[in-house]
Amino acid sequence: MVGLPARRFLKTPQMSRMTPTSSPTAQFTETARLREISFLNLAHGLDHFVLLIYPTVVIGLELIYNRPYSELIALSSTTFVAFGVFALPSGWLADRWSRRNMMAAFYFGCGVSLIAIALAPNLLVLSIAMFMLGVFAAIYHPVGMAMLIEASGANGRTLAFNGVCGNLGVSLAAGISGALAYWVHWRAAFFLPALVLLGSGAVYVRLTPDDRHHARKRVSKAAVPLTAKVMAMLFGLFLFIAFSAGLVFNVLTIALPKIVDEGMTKDVSLVTIGSIATLVLVCGAIAQLAVGRLVEKISAPNLFIAVTAFGFAGNLWATYATGIPLMIALAIAVAAIYGQVTVNDIILARYTADAWRGRVYAVRYFTLFISAGIAIAMIALLHKSGGFSLVLGANSVVALTMFLATLGLVSLIFSIESRHAASQPAE
Repeated sequence: MVGLPARRFLKTPQMSRMTPTSSPTAQFTETARLREISFLNLAHGLDHFVLLIYPTVVIGLELIYNRPYSELIALSSTTFVAFGVFALPSGWLADRWSRRNMMAAFYFGCGVSLIAIALAPNLLVLSIAMFMLGVFAAIYHPVGMAMLIEASGANGRTLAFNGVCGNLGVSLAAGISGALAYWVHWRAAFFLPALVLLGSGAVYVRLTPDDRHHARKRVSKAAVPLTAKVMAMLFGLFLFIAFSAGLVFNVLTIALPKIVDEGMTKDVSLVTIGSIATLVLVCGAIAQLAVGRLVEKISAPNLFIAVTAFGFAGNLWATYATGIPLMIALAIAVAAIYGQVTVNDIILARYTADAWRGRVYAVRYFTLFISAGIAIAMIALLHKSGGFSLVLGANSVVALTMFLATLGLVSLIFSIESRHAASQPAE
């Protein structure tokens, strides 16, 4: 990289400067801004929680329906395919209509879908209801992330804490769902979060004003202008990283309870499996908090490289480990895949304008989450052929390609920032 100004930017401790978002106080009172962020944090946790109820409960359904794990886990593909596909219209509707109303649809739609799953009389109805859950769960990421960046100014710690909330949803899903299925009934694992979503949605609608009049006032120019060629290269790499990250993430989170079940050296109960999975996933929350602070001291691109390198190492180690070492390796892999989310969001925010950020995040999350369907097929096919050693081995290859793509992305970012700094007036 050439030129002092570019180097200075990449080492700037205040990473919130990477966004073109207008000052939060211009559109929000402090109370309204914090309330908005709080609802978005809650929604992020619930979004990930509801998606991972079934992958835990399915272990007990093997006996109820007398079907193998590989067949029952494949039913959840309807949820994750919808979760990816419907991110696209969700982001478009939010930018053109109302982000607030789309979030209301998220709360109520997910709640009703969970009730439908709990009441499903057979596997066909169950799979249809799970598809609808994916449709409404798809709303959060393209819409919620655009709202969060607008409200927070892309502050690193705020984005990191939001990521932690999502991670807590993932972490608690295994433990709470396993406990409810074991102590009450598998249907109760869907009923309880449904009530939480419906109640939260009612409060959200009551306290959050309509935002349709803000749609035309949003900033339509990115902080760093890009040529069409550079933009295609940059976002092409972002999409490839999103796809590979989604594949690694979904393989780990969907299969984790079963990996714990098979990877431990002795038989354990469903409650214990869920608890161990929860502890592993908590490492992701810790990693996101750490990354939120590190991004204020280390340049986001360099941190991105380090995190994806750890992700590859953790997945590779998990391929060959068993027992406690397997749990440690999984903790590293999970920490890395969650840690990269925060730094990825901060970098992407710098090159996207607020007016069309919902659509940009929609495409990114479409690419990220559509990989869930592939992940489920990958788990089912590879587990049947060679167990989770084969599944995790394939996942480590994907993690390696993600690391290599990150090296390419960072190299391009250094070039972009050098040219941008050279074009700015001298200080």
